[in-house]
Amino acid sequence: MRSSSYTVLPAAAARSGRRSIRTVVALAFTASVATAFPAAHADTPAEPAGAAAIAAKPYMGWSSWSMQSSKYPGLNPDGDYSYLTEKNVLKQTDALASKLKKYGYDHVNIDAGWWMDKSWKTQFDQYGRQTPDPVRFPHGMKSVADHIHSKGLKAGIYLPVGLEKGAYGDGKTPIWNAPDCTTADIVYSDLRTTNGWDNAYKIDFGNACAQKYIDSQAQLFADWGYDFLKLDGVGPGSFKSGDNYNNVADVAAWNKAIASTGRPIHLEVSWSLDIGHAADWKKYSNGWRIDTDVECYCNTLVTWENSVDDRWDDAPAWSRKAGPGGWNDLDAIDVGNGEMDGLTKAERQSYMTLWAMNKSPLFTGDDLTKLDSYGVSLLTNKEVIAVDQNASPVARPVTSVGDQQVWATKNADGSHTVALFNLGDSPASVTAHWASLGFTGKATVRDLWNKSNLGTHKNKITAALPAHGSRLFTIKPGGSALATTSYEAEAAANTLSGNASVAGCDACSGGKKVGNLYTGGKVRFNDVTVNKDGIYTVKVAYVSGDARSVTVSSNSGNGTSQKLPSTGDWSTVETVSVQLALKAGTNTITFDSGSGYAPDIDRIVVPKTV
Repeated sequence: MRSSSYTVLPAAAARSGRRSIRTVVALAFTASVATAFPAAHADTPAEPAGAAAIAAKPYMGWSSWSMQSSKYPGLNPDGDYSYLTEKNVLKQTDALASKLKKYGYDHVNIDAGWWMDKSWKTQFDQYGRQTPDPVRFPHGMKSVADHIHSKGLKAGIYLPVGLEKGAYGDGKTPIWNAPDCTTADIVYSDLRTTNGWDNAYKIDFGNACAQKYIDSQAQLFADWGYDFLKLDGVGPGSFKSGDNYNNVADVAAWNKAIASTGRPIHLEVSWSLDIGHAADWKKYSNGWRIDTDVECYCNTLVTWENSVDDRWDDAPAWSRKAGPGGWNDLDAIDVGNGEMDGLTKAERQSYMTLWAMNKSPLFTGDDLTKLDSYGVSLLTNKEVIAVDQNASPVARPVTSVGDQQVWATKNADGSHTVALFNLGDSPASVTAHWASLGFTGKATVRDLWNKSNLGTHKNKITAALPAHGSRLFTIKPGGSALATTSYEAEAAANTLSGNASVAGCDACSGGKKVGNLYTGGKVRFNDVTVNKDGIYTVKVAYVSGDARSVTVSSNSGNGTSQKLPSTGDWSTVETVSVQLALKAGTNTITFDSGSGYAPDIDRIVVPKTV
């Protein structure tokens, strides 16, 4: 077997049993990876007017899907997914405007089903475009958008990617504003299917009529006054593979179509998308889902295990992919009503904390007319919202990613935003060491959730956290930069054993790293020198296309297994810190793959003293 140094692996594996059900039962949808990208879309697309402003910051708002998909008593009394109606959308619009708008929540997003009756029969106009169900939306979609706008909010709508089977008709359905085009012209003659549920035929963008069809859909939404489109079931990703499920051309076509309408429309693509195409999502859209649905499809909106907690594993790989113009979407933040959400108070706070640290869009799926006081305090904490909305980089773990984790990002004013997480099922203490942030000595600490100053702390802060609990701080250094020594993994003085070998690495310090750390491969750093005995915060620079574990030890001590988060690909370097006991004088530090596969190691950075 070859080393991970030379083999790119996916950042996160699909989880059986946690597929998005948006929805296998309700929509009978079915779709994922790779048709050759038509030359017509190879050029950088025209950007819609106002596009930069659309995604300058992660969007905030409300989405209908969480309540549609839940079996919580009373939410869907007329059958599964029946919650989605004009009456309910307007009720949530009014609640958003009165309760959350002033905190930045300004989107009302209508999700799947608006063009389906309560038996989930689809409805289309004479041009094969989705048309609202007259029972769900008796006044039509424009009327709903007008009401949303009247409250000073933005209106969002939803579609699955591809040509829905019901829109095809007999292949003779005309395309709006394209006299010579029919639905038979825009799909492959073998009627191959696409999207996360295979409910649509794959569109053939080699035929100019295909773009005309997407143009017609985009123009319809623009005429109705919509400001946001969620395009769902998009691949590569969404747990499908094969040429039929590569929808990059579809996303590019939507980008182009939106630009042609002249109306700024935020384009969000979904779900559990392939990180290998992150550049495509960033090029053609304003946001992308990085994981499966957060909803549990049970008698609450979500549960911790299915699948809120997945994001701590999956978000790090995407951290460098987001920024103004396009953001990593972790899905809905259902933290507003503990009974309905199905979470403890500690879980709700951790949920919101992680979303803010990742600068995910902050959109809730809660019933805004029934928020509890704690939910309101979470959703309206201005200091936490600012973590999501400010210009600092997306946070990453600065420790290994076990049950206790520390995440951080550096702000423009030199302060650090630091989150402590206890993902374990019992209480535990978690410590953030200033050395992992690059300084030593004193720092002032502010508790963002409690809106209180905690005074000055020296070298670290420790918090006792409940199961699944968290704290969120702003740390302002008052000490000095940490004096350190760097040691390269490829240095001739080190000892490589097993399969370990030196490999080129453009992003690595010195242009090299040590890879092939698998089934017993080791790299031992020799001659690591410090001034006194103590526990040192050692930074490890590494490369790993997926999350991998490595056993780290110092001198002849017993090693501890450290799981390092994905760096997103095999050409990006990230760092985490580990705590190691070192003695005054010369030491060794060893990275051992054991029986598995370890990350590639670039270098270590060791404080000169404690």
